[in-house]
Amino acid sequence: MSMFCYQCQETAGGKGCMVRGVCGKTEATAKLQDLLIYSVKGISEIVMKGKLDVNELGDINDEVINSLFITITNANFDDAAIIAQIQKVLGMRDALKEKVSIGGLHDAATFTVDSTESMLTKASSIGVLATDNEDIRSLREMIIYGVKGMAAYTEHARNLGKVNLDINTFIYQALAATLDDTLKANDLVALTLKTGEHGVKAMALLDEANTSKYGNPEITQVNIGVRKNPAILISGHDLTDLEQLLEQTKDTGVDVYTHSEMLPAHYYPAFKKYNNFAGNYGNAWWKQIDEFVSFRGPILFTTNCIVPPRSEEVRGRIFTTGSSGYPGCKHIVADENGKKDFSEIIALAKTLPTPEEIETGSIVGGFAHNQVFALADKVVDAVKSGAIKKFFVMAGCDGRMKSREYYTEFAEKLPKDTVILTAGCAKYRYNKLQLGDIGGIPRVLDAGQCNDSYSLAVIAMKLKEVFGLDDINELPIVYNIAWYEQKAVIVLLALLYLGVKNIHLGPTLPGFLSPSVAKVLVESFGISGIGTVDEDIKLFMA
Repeated sequence: MSMFCYQCQETAGGKGCMVRGVCGKTEATAKLQDLLIYSVKGISEIVMKGKLDVNELGDINDEVINSLFITITNANFDDAAIIAQIQKVLGMRDALKEKVSIGGLHDAATFTVDSTESMLTKASSIGVLATDNEDIRSLREMIIYGVKGMAAYTEHARNLGKVNLDINTFIYQALAATLDDTLKANDLVALTLKTGEHGVKAMALLDEANTSKYGNPEITQVNIGVRKNPAILISGHDLTDLEQLLEQTKDTGVDVYTHSEMLPAHYYPAFKKYNNFAGNYGNAWWKQIDEFVSFRGPILFTTNCIVPPRSEEVRGRIFTTGSSGYPGCKHIVADENGKKDFSEIIALAKTLPTPEEIETGSIVGGFAHNQVFALADKVVDAVKSGAIKKFFVMAGCDGRMKSREYYTEFAEKLPKDTVILTAGCAKYRYNKLQLGDIGGIPRVLDAGQCNDSYSLAVIAMKLKEVFGLDDINELPIVYNIAWYEQKAVIVLLALLYLGVKNIHLGPTLPGFLSPSVAKVLVESFGISGIGTVDEDIKLFMA
């Protein structure tokens, strides 16, 4: 069986990548990632059938989370790193089996491999298409992708010392369930909503971790020009990596710029003390192909989204850490205390030219739930007076497809009495447009990273309370969300769990939705795709 992957929005033909991933991963990388997930499922079955206490699993909990994160779209392309992780997971799996006496275990808990060749051979028989029933396959994969997104948020929280073992327990339960052939479609639909429930817990945990350490995001003007100092560009989502980099670069003459999903770090009060935290460089993740060339300095990836670089010169300036990885790029590992040594990156920055300026000015953000609650009276008055007619949640991901120009045009054509609530890199489609404000309230309120979609849900629930409504769907809020990878999947499932209906998802519906599963989502939750900008605005404003 050749590779098959349809976990991202850009999957080939909207159906699945079967030769090489649109993301750039090879058939071998895709198969190794499949085998890593299969191995983690094996651990999960042992944990569940053996009724093991998750509190006592220690490093196994962390490595399961890390394994899931490694397989997220655009996170890790390094076959050697994935092979090493498979070996580590299988060692943990087999050690667990020695502690319990369980019969009738699934192949995922018992298979053996002894070489890269045997790994690839095994992977050919256990991939996505190994589940014959299209609907069962669709539901299993939706659960797995949701769990991957949940794992990403859980890892970031863990790096800040915040853990909720209920989430880890559910991850074992969910992964083990995807091996259980006795579960029917209805069982898996229920598990999908339970995945959303734990997605809310994961996002709340990360919100608590970030704000307790770095303070509540506040309204901030972020510079998008450049200074004349040597510089490092940091991308991804992990704020602990940023903190360590800023600590190690202060007073060195080296500036630090954020890229893509790291932009919202500027909104946290704790980072404003660093004079060398210079601004944000560039746009959404997919523009790195050109923007990394013009930046000219070293780049640190803390998570996804990596796009395979075109040149060896750029590759030579890329460093990875955490769950990310790319062949030929230096990977920086934390010591036993979680500390990372970024001295090699800093030394390299001092030898390279300063960034080339690609734009000037500033952009504003920092509208997470605490900041919006501070403006609550102003917002409520604007709604009651009719100054604000509707809010449009346009959170989610950006991507390369021309069809995503829809979101820029949509933002431009929205009536002037509407406000956009956004989070994630989808905002780069419109956060630099001059859309004005409503009585001092900016028409684009940026809550932060994709995990900060939680803030948008909290804001909606608060407005429901303020207006004395019984149903969150009675609010003047429309959900027009762009998706790309698995963190967007868990955000979607979390919104469904919270009772949000009539979400519009684009630019295309997921390839992993079978017709029958898509029908359930439409009938039960009102999920739909997008149409033309003019038709959709007319529909939404009605």
